[in-house]
Amino acid sequence: MNVLTGLCAFPLTPLAGDRVDEAALVRLVTRAADAGADSIGVLGSTGIYTYLRREERRRVVEAAVGAARGTPVVAGVGAMRTRDVLECVEDAQSAGASGLLLAPVSYQRLKEDEVYGLYREVSSAAELPIVVYDNPATTGFTFSDELHGRIAELPGITSVKFPPPEPGKAACRITRLRAAVPENVSLGISGDWAAAEALLAGCDAWYSVIAGLFPKAARAIVDLALYSRQDSMEDGQLCGQLTAQGEAALEASAALEPVWTLFRTYGSLRVVATMAELLGFAEAPCLPRPLQSLDAHGRTEAEEALRRSGLGA
Repeated sequence: MNVLTGLCAFPLTPLAGDRVDEAALVRLVTRAADAGADSIGVLGSTGIYTYLRREERRRVVEAAVGAARGTPVVAGVGAMRTRDVLECVEDAQSAGASGLLLAPVSYQRLKEDEVYGLYREVSSAAELPIVVYDNPATTGFTFSDELHGRIAELPGITSVKFPPPEPGKAACRITRLRAAVPENVSLGISGDWAAAEALLAGCDAWYSVIAGLFPKAARAIVDLALYSRQDSMEDGQLCGQLTAQGEAALEASAALEPVWTLFRTYGSLRVVATMAELLGFAEAPCLPRPLQSLDAHGRTEAEEALRRSGLGA
């Protein structure tokens, strides 16, 4: 069974000064595990992996594995050079991670053959399942469906984390991507505002930023969506009829629209960092310079979004 399904919570990696705040990280990981996350993703974009040294990244994985208490931990291993990626793979495996998350990180724009070569080398070296992280907003690289298909045939490729489609287009995107990759490769949505629609349309996983801070809210959406899919199956296929639970999943996501709006406006990292600071989950400032959490106006907006969505209670 593919363990990279359901809810994968991606907590922030908070800093205290210039050092990783391991105590704060442990609290966030424990919070996600206790809320029933199916897996926990560290050192993703929200986990500021590109801003951390190798030793810092290794300690993050070790701390997360200990705090997760058996919940699988997926560790980001992206880096500029393949050599450095392979070192991070080795560290994540020795630290007890259950999976690897790999984005094609670069400064010079990568070509398709270069990206394929990266995944081929990592696939050959890794002992853990690999999630292909398709994040053109940060990497500047856009995967074609053909490339997804080539990479998905490599040993160990277990999941694709893909960016949010336009509203109403999730089913179409999932159909195209599913046709490109083997059935045993799970499809996971990122872009939290699109998660409910994508899960109802047949997505296997939600790689969730909000679950790293508010895992119960995300868990409720996943459960409603998956229950709805069970009720709307005919002959093993989704029949396209939205159940009451499916409507409830969309309503639960819509209730978080104040947060989704901030994610789309400022980027989820800065918003989550600001909310973590506001709620006392992390010291301020908790991001590595030159990154900054939201300014005074943005913090006011974040406080209002927390209030309106019911997350600040």
